[in-house]
Amino acid sequence: MVLRDRRLTPVNPRVAAAHLASEFLDRRAVRGEPMQVARPLVDLCDAPNGARARQLLLGDFVRVHEYRAGWAFVQAQKDGYVGYLPDAALSPREAPSHWVAAPATHVYPSPGIKTREGFALSLGARVTVRSERGGFVETGAGFIPRAHLRRINDRPHDWIEVARSFLHTPYLWGGNSSAGIDCSGLVQAALLACAIACPGDSDQQQRLGSEVRGPLRRGDLVFWKGHVGLVAGPDLLLHANAHHMAVTEEPLAAACARIRAAGGGPMIARRRPRGSQPIPPRG
Repeated sequence: MVLRDRRLTPVNPRVAAAHLASEFLDRRAVRGEPMQVARPLVDLCDAPNGARARQLLLGDFVRVHEYRAGWAFVQAQKDGYVGYLPDAALSPREAPSHWVAAPATHVYPSPGIKTREGFALSLGARVTVRSERGGFVETGAGFIPRAHLRRINDRPHDWIEVARSFLHTPYLWGGNSSAGIDCSGLVQAALLACAIACPGDSDQQQRLGSEVRGPLRRGDLVFWKGHVGLVAGPDLLLHANAHHMAVTEEPLAAACARIRAAGGGPMIARRRPRGSQPIPPRG
């Protein structure tokens, strides 16, 4: 049998995705049902009522391979991550027209800033706009300020600026939103916003782009065992980290020394996503 990454393999003790049926003959082969996340934010768990593995946002597409006892066994389309979420958090797919391009936004029951907000959405959430009223757009979730949305294919090119919009966001293990985010979640949110495919965990992200053999550039990714950060400028690291319990910018050399002193070891990889930019010389 092929050795597969459990996080990316849609198989549990009862079912297996149809394309894996020949490897898992003792499981029921299923083609899965296309659905989407219908809550602002939901944990993708490693088992029913289990630990958080990652998080999914409103409008994220999934394929459901099993419904059982109030839980859905799913695979996320954006990164292939597999896990469980409450089946009540899902709804039929609807083609998104816009995405939340602000770090966060509020959703209102009616189009007015004095209306009590219903809930918040994080950068990357996807919605379908039905109409516009003044400075608001109406979606299936409610009314959202028009200034916080972009059309689904209108994407920025500078993922460092996207990542900077999360500065001071609290650190959260497995977090993927402005309510809380971890190191790999920050990298993924920034790259996906710029339409660059990105897996969910730092070890998977070590296969992104190409290896950096020369000087680092703005936008490069640097890795330690279990940790990843973004090069934001000359000797400047942008990362979500448990030392500060937040997304911070700090001198890269100082971060390297602190991580090594804390037992994190040396930097183990440097990767360059397409579009990294040369760092201007100090002037």
